[in-house]
Amino acid sequence: MIGRLNHVAIAVPDLAAAAAQYKGALGAEVGAPQNEPDHGVTVVFITLPNTKIELLTPLGPASPIAGFLEKNPSGGIHHICYEVADIEAAAARLKAEGARVLGAPKIGAHGKPVIFLHPKDFTGTLIELEQA
Repeated sequence: MIGRLNHVAIAVPDLAAAAAQYKGALGAEVGAPQNEPDHGVTVVFITLPNTKIELLTPLGPASPIAGFLEKNPSGGIHHICYEVADIEAAAARLKAEGARVLGAPKIGAHGKPVIFLHPKDFTGTLIELEQA
């Protein structure tokens, strides 16, 4: 069902500093910040030859990332995103197998539908699925 790894998301307390570190120290291709109000985050994508890194920081105090950073003040890996051919079919299959799908699909940072899967169902890892 899952396809290629789309990105690894890292929550950061200072988006500009993290982006500068990836660009300067690691020589990475760093995109511009983009606000994603439906998800409560601001993101910057780091383009790699085989995938992306998504740096994310809270967009307002109600952001789910704010809670993550309260528990992990230096930041850290927040979720892993895999591509799927059909987000609705993937959600239905996962629900039928007893996995907790968190909410309905909504448009993600790449302009495609995404859903999240509860980390307790996937060895402690928050999984994002994005329609390819």
